[in-house]
Amino acid sequence: MNKIYAINGPVVKVRKTNDFFMLEKVLVGDNKLIGEVISVSDEFTTIQVYEQTSGLKVGDPVFPTGTPLSVALGPGIISNIFDGIERPLKAMTSQSGIYIKEGSSMNALDTEKEYDVTITAKVGDFLSGGEIYATCPETALITHKCMVPPDKSGTVVFAAENGKYKVNDVVLKLKTVDSQEIELSLVQNWAIRKPRPVKKRMAVTKPLITGQRIIDTVLPIGKGGTAAIPGGFGTGKTMTQHQLAKWCDADIIIYIGCGERGNEMTQVLEEFSELIDPKSGNALTDRTVLIANTSNMPVAAREASIYTGITLAEYYRDMGYHIAIMADSTSRWAEALREISGRLEEMPAEEGFPAYLPSRLAEFYERAGYADTLSGNEGSITVIGAVSPQGSDFSEPVTQNTKRFVRCFWALDKSLAYARHYPAINWTMSYSEYTDDLAEFYHENVGKDFMECRQKISNILTEENKLMEIVKLIGADVLPDDQKLTIEIARVVRVGFLQQNAYHKDDTYVPLKKQLLMMKAILKLYDLSLSALNKGIILSKVMEFGFFEELIKMKYDIPNDKLELFEKLNLQMENAFAPLLEKEA
Repeated sequence: MNKIYAINGPVVKVRKTNDFFMLEKVLVGDNKLIGEVISVSDEFTTIQVYEQTSGLKVGDPVFPTGTPLSVALGPGIISNIFDGIERPLKAMTSQSGIYIKEGSSMNALDTEKEYDVTITAKVGDFLSGGEIYATCPETALITHKCMVPPDKSGTVVFAAENGKYKVNDVVLKLKTVDSQEIELSLVQNWAIRKPRPVKKRMAVTKPLITGQRIIDTVLPIGKGGTAAIPGGFGTGKTMTQHQLAKWCDADIIIYIGCGERGNEMTQVLEEFSELIDPKSGNALTDRTVLIANTSNMPVAAREASIYTGITLAEYYRDMGYHIAIMADSTSRWAEALREISGRLEEMPAEEGFPAYLPSRLAEFYERAGYADTLSGNEGSITVIGAVSPQGSDFSEPVTQNTKRFVRCFWALDKSLAYARHYPAINWTMSYSEYTDDLAEFYHENVGKDFMECRQKISNILTEENKLMEIVKLIGADVLPDDQKLTIEIARVVRVGFLQQNAYHKDDTYVPLKKQLLMMKAILKLYDLSLSALNKGIILSKVMEFGFFEELIKMKYDIPNDKLELFEKLNLQMENAFAPLLEKEA
């Protein structure tokens, strides 16, 4: 029997054995704590344990399972709440109370619940890996599609009748080319560190529409894209992710609370259970999976939670759904890597993080993408990871390495957050590399001038940033009127367009068409004002019309279902400026 030789926090060593393989799931101690093999040598096998190791002692047994650390994939995942290794937290409270006891184990999916299953395959069909053989309604919003495991294929020799089945009931049998028989139920297992295969990865050409103006217009992200939200304490990372989870046009949301504070995660669980999905009118939890791995849970499970979340996302992507993952926060995940690396006595790199931090981040973000799946459907995984740099220092390793692997960087600004400007995304420090990829979509679906207006708005913000450097040195009075106008218009853009009120019924979500009309109205005021200045009219005279303040309030004054009011607003501006523009300079 294999016995523990040494214990160092969550790291356990077994000496002189060849019974284990890399990344194998093992059971440690008499309580059978869940662990994973992370190093194998002639002398030692090293295991990281995903539960508290207090009470373990040298000489306790270690049992191999012969399988890698995997998750169960089947109906019952949506609307559930799991910990980092896919233990269902709601169900476990009846067994363990509010704290999970060491060695507690429970099936990830409810094995007693019956689903109304429709079998889509028939005897004689040849099914390849990834093809759909059964469907059942999982929630009011999501139809679950059971697929042949990607590494299996064969001819159907038995297909059950349509009816009610539990997840472990055999509903299909395949005979492989070498005459082996494979039984298929509604559930399959998949190793969390192994990406699920797809037929073809596709270019990202469709935006993830969020209804948040600074994201959709200035810093867009594509479906199948990657984004980072770095920000210090209190800058609104979690709030921004909540807003995206509620409003983005993904089919399914997977929220990974990785190492966050327990009270914050409790708030997430309570809010999500109360929220109504604005698109369907059903509970938001009908298309949400929550993975709760708080800071007081075992540190090693934090490291697994990210992979658990992305594997669940890949499974639903393979059905043809569009998934958005909110990982909050990858910094806590990196801290778990650092702690385990320290206990393994590995050579530390920058700020004590392991040298393989960049490759682990890359492994995670590279599993995002837009794909033509094995089932013949198109699906996508969009990954939005929050980063929590200490002291808002964006030069620290997690932020800098994340920046290498994402194409969208939404930098949160402490000064904007403290000024109650939300989302507190700093438009000068942030960037998106998806703009050109999405241009055709905006051109065809929103307006031919959308990208042109977006560019002009961005130019105004850039110009204001340069002018404010001068204003800080010598004041605004010395600027010519046209530069003062740029500053005034930029204020309208900042307060009236980029700042958004999550608690206002018309401003919490803004359709793309309204975003375009708002940009056009701002640019029209800018053009009319500039023409007036060129005629010799002073800026103060232009400001007297009150349109600058009126445009700041248009996000509230013009409801989302009455966009025709923009025509009236534009006409008012034209009529007011007409007498000035008719005069000779």
